Amino acid sequence: MTKKPDGSSTSSAGDNGRLSGKRVVVTGAGSGIGRATSMRLIDEGAIVLGVDRDHGGLEGTASLVREAGFDGGNFSFAVGSILDEAFLKETFEKFAAAAGGLDVLVNLAGILRLSKVEDTSLAAFLEIVTVNLGGTFLVSKEAMSLLEASQGCIINAASTSALFGHPYVGSYAASKGGIISLTKAMAWEFMRRGVRVNAVAPGAIATPMQSGPSGFPAGADFSLFDHLTLPGGAEGRAEHVAGVIAMLASEDGRHINGEVIRIDGGLHS
Repeated sequence: MTKKPDGSSTSSAGDNGRLSGKRVVVTGAGSGIGRATSMRLIDEGAIVLGVDRDHGGLEGTASLVREAGFDGGNFSFAVGSILDEAFLKETFEKFAAAAGGLDVLVNLAGILRLSKVEDTSLAAFLEIVTVNLGGTFLVSKEAMSLLEASQGCIINAASTSALFGHPYVGSYAASKGGIISLTKAMAWEFMRRGVRVNAVAPGAIATPMQSGPSGFPAGADFSLFDHLTLPGGAEGRAEHVAGVIAMLASEDGRHINGEVIRIDGGLHS
């Protein structure tokens, strides 16, 4: 049995899983969806390199991997910024040399801050767009030649905020809308070269990013959130998103390309 990040258990697929031997890089692996995804992919047999700026967070993920009964060969990590091209180049080169290549890239690193559009500076807007959209672009760019060699795939992190009206997340929504457009463009550009590119669009998911942004802006109109609550206040878990990512990374997702899969419990149906 394997212990999942939420404390529950599942039978370990290990070497017999649908991702057995797949070589995967997950950005944002130090917490939230990135951590849950790393754990799920390892449980299905993958060899995962986690990338994050948070060294302590990555250590925490590594500790969970060990607690789940996997050895150090299943998970390694690299501490650095997804905007540092030299770091990315070195990281991919080292991982590919050690693992023999790269099969899957999961772009989950990102930032979220709440603010009113009229109170958001251009610098603050561009910071979020640069990290979320620019980071996804840079990481994908550095990984593409390796993914083409393995006929692999990319899974990006979009958001329902890019698809529907969510207040006070204009910068974040713009960055995620850009990720959707980038996903579709890359899917078509690399289709004949054998690389699939898809995205997941989570809604309200219980993660540190969702629960710990820099607070609501002064004078926030909370009635604007009335349409963004599921009956009973149900909230998704990071493991729900990780399961969809695992499917897209596997042969079960082989015929899915250029798609954005909404994961929100039906909130925006």
